Amino acid sequence: MGRGKVVLQRIENKISRQVTFAKRRNGLLKKAYELSILCDAEVALVLFSHAGRLYQFSSSSDLLKTLERYQRHIYASADAAVPSCDEMQNNYQEYVKLKARVEVLQHSQRNLLGEELAPLSPSELDQLESQVDKTLKQIRSRKTQVLLDELCDLKRKEQMLQDANRVLKRKLHEFEAEAASPPQLAWQGGGGMLSHDPPQPEHFFVALESNAPLQPTYHTMDMNQQPEPAPGGCYPPAWMA
Repeated sequence: MGRGKVVLQRIENKISRQVTFAKRRNGLLKKAYELSILCDAEVALVLFSHAGRLYQFSSSSDLLKTLERYQRHIYASADAAVPSCDEMQNNYQEYVKLKARVEVLQHSQRNLLGEELAPLSPSELDQLESQVDKTLKQIRSRKTQVLLDELCDLKRKEQMLQDANRVLKRKLHEFEAEAASPPQLAWQGGGGMLSHDPPQPEHFFVALESNAPLQPTYHTMDMNQQPEPAPGGCYPPAWMA
């Protein structure tokens, strides 16, 4: 049977706890050694037992050098995370400059809208007026350009519609002309008569052998008389006998 799942909690039995500590300590030291050899890593392991006994492993010749390297790395990371006083002072000065610039722009915007004009001097008012005139010229120029572009676009669409209208009118005139023209009559062979019927092929008609008029003939026959065979030896069917 396989090993059961180990419950991760403190082992109450002292002897079992010491045995487990010894086994796992040796396994941990072995794994640290294998990691340093296989991966060429600098490994340092410090372990204290419950009784306060020290166990250590270092892949380098001196464990203290590895610990010093660890401390330098930790302190350098902490220094990089916390900005210095000079850097904080520079950031604050930059913030003050940006805030003042925003306030000036907001005040200028209010002046352009005709607000807060009382504290302005005559020279400032003249400057503001020239700025407004320049802005109005730019706006009017842009508006004129937009209207011209829209007008050119409308003219181009109008030309396209006119071309399409001319094409449709020409097709309509052609259709009306074809509908108003008389139908073509075909000459019929022999009598030279005009007929709307399509011409028939020559073998369609069979000429009569004589020009004598056809007269209907009547024959009397007794109901009890047996029918005579037709010329050529043909007899009527049995159901007629």
